[in-house]
Amino acid sequence: MKTMSRYTILIKAIRLFLVGELIFSGISGQWSVAFVSIWTLLISYVPTVISRRLGVQLPVQLLALITLFIFATLFLGEVWDFYGRYWWWDVVLHGGSAMAFGLMGVVFVLLLFEGDRYAAPPFAMSVLAFCVAISIGASWEVFEFLMDQIFGLNMQKSGLMDTMWDMIVDMIGAFIGATIGFFYLKGRELGGSAGMIREFIRLNRQFFRRHR
Repeated sequence: MKTMSRYTILIKAIRLFLVGELIFSGISGQWSVAFVSIWTLLISYVPTVISRRLGVQLPVQLLALITLFIFATLFLGEVWDFYGRYWWWDVVLHGGSAMAFGLMGVVFVLLLFEGDRYAAPPFAMSVLAFCVAISIGASWEVFEFLMDQIFGLNMQKSGLMDTMWDMIVDMIGAFIGATIGFFYLKGRELGGSAGMIREFIRLNRQFFRRHR
């Protein structure tokens, strides 16, 4: 419970910070900062809203990671210019998120088979998980493009080069995540790295009737 509460505190702290930034920037007339603050705050609630609509419970660890990723990408990256200050910022964000998406890709594939990890060869299921993670990464690149075109942001930086390097990092992260999932499907774990998969299954037993 202590670990769970820390993740919850992190989510609330980020959202409280964004509310404070929204109020301060609104009072001081920094409308661009206010816009990014409220936009980041609203997007942080999207995973929770979607999961409730679908009747799925997301592990609090995953929610914390998603919230942190959104905050680090939109607010820290754009408002505090972490992309410009630290060359590795974009690499860490895309690599880390792709690993998580690779793990969630494994969960998605297991959902298709109601949790039966033996319904298909582990390699085939891991390849599908890899593809799911890459698809999410590609969707994020489309999101960055739309944000730049509609709201005049600069999330794509150098354009094509930035997008392609992001996709390459996404592929590496997705491969690592899918590899962790592969060992999970084989009945082995790399130092407890598949804990998020087990937690998701525990919270959503109704979708994993064949899980063993």
